[in-house]
Amino acid sequence: MKVKSSRFDSLVARYYPAVYNFASRLTDDPREAVVLTHDAFKSIQKQLRNRRDESALASILISAVIRAGLTTP
Repeated sequence: MKVKSSRFDSLVARYYPAVYNFASRLTDDPREAVVLTHDAFKSIQKQLRNRRDESALASILISAVIRAGLTTP
């Protein structure tokens, strides 16, 4: 479990700024951008066990932000 947590922490450290910036531009609301970013990382955490390709994980993060942004009222 510790290895997975370490991998997830590394992924967050690497991609958080880019995912947040994308969410911020999408929503034009810093608070909503934080929520979308958090939700995107939460959704990818579940998929981390099954995926090894980091570029696929980055793509999933951006897709999660887009989906969440489209469903936000």
